[in-house]
Amino acid sequence: MTEFSLQEMADRLAIRDLIDHYAYYADQADPQAQAALFTEDTDYVVYMDAKSATPTQTVKGRANLVPVFEALTHYQAKMHFNGQNSVWFDSTERARGYSYCIAHHLSVEEGVQKLMVAAMRYEDVFVKQNGKWLFAERKLLVDWVENR
Repeated sequence: MTEFSLQEMADRLAIRDLIDHYAYYADQADPQAQAALFTEDTDYVVYMDAKSATPTQTVKGRANLVPVFEALTHYQAKMHFNGQNSVWFDSTERARGYSYCIAHHLSVEEGVQKLMVAAMRYEDVFVKQNGKWLFAERKLLVDWVENR
């Protein structure tokens, strides 16, 4: 069994909170709060096909994330369910990890309710700045999408 120091356990919990807050702010349609979870010079890369070597979208810098997150506010409702995750520490101020998520996006088009469900994974680099964990890099990989 792996033993962790109290500080590492606190850091693991803080990183999980960061991941969960990202999903919460997405669901609440709060792009400013969502972007605030990233470093100023962050890299955010989206692969709408996880098997593709070419990203669908690359965004550099926290300020440039706000319009990306605002683009998802047109859904009537969203619900992200975070699943398993794992974290590895490179130092006391830098970590890497992955997490899984099933995201539900509800819309109404011409009076018809539609649901888009996406199975996603994130590959992250986290850094601790001023005692707070942030995303330094976030790679979003979409494994599949179902439209209902």
